Amino acid sequence: MNKSSFFIIGQHAVIEALKNPKRKVLRVFLTEESKKNIHRKSPNINLLSDIKVYFKTKKELDKYSTKENLLHQGYVAEIEQLEKLVLKDFIKTKKNITFVCLDGVTDPRNIGSVIRSAASFNIDGIIVKERQFPNESKLMYKAASGAMEYINIFEVANINSTLKNLKEKNFWVYGFDGSGKKDFTDINWKGNNILLFGSEGFGLHQHTSKYSDFLVKININNKIESLNISNSASIVFHHLNNIKKRVD
Repeated sequence: MNKSSFFIIGQHAVIEALKNPKRKVLRVFLTEESKKNIHRKSPNINLLSDIKVYFKTKKELDKYSTKENLLHQGYVAEIEQLEKLVLKDFIKTKKNITFVCLDGVTDPRNIGSVIRSAASFNIDGIIVKERQFPNESKLMYKAASGAMEYINIFEVANINSTLKNLKEKNFWVYGFDGSGKKDFTDINWKGNNILLFGSEGFGLHQHTSKYSDFLVKININNKIESLNISNSASIVFHHLNNIKKRVD
């Protein structure tokens, strides 16, 4: 059965999709200049081999991005979803896993930014609620800047039951919240960990936060109320990646 397809836009999103052997790219719409740029960026491999390529002017491509008010940069592609990953299968294959879990985070730009940071700093995967995850959002793919092709995303039916099941499999859950008593840099990050982030407007859902083993925070200037989720996530991911590098 054929999967449903959707469009993504932007240089990094389209080029990284073309590079990913697991991603089915049905068609690409390019300007003459963007085609040349693809070849310049990957001179040793023809990323457009066996791909249906249609040449358009920038104005013709505008119709794919005007609604979202995004810049297409001369790149549009029609793609299919990657195969969905199964969380219980993945955790059998690795040790010292670090997952991110997004509780109520629905803004595509924020999710895309978190995905970009997670891929940059070697997070093992992101757990999201499948009904809230904008998996065909041009904005999310654009914000992720190609990182969608390099991160494991686990869409689950229920965040709370997923956290409960993972806790039973020796995962520690750290909820990030301004009311946390301990700064996250004071934690001894060993074993399997889940970094639980809530939405910018409401934070962690009260019921979901009960599944946290610890509530932790990022110490910032007390004159500033909070950081947005993408900034918070980047700080945490960078710190944990440095710890893993020292251990390895």
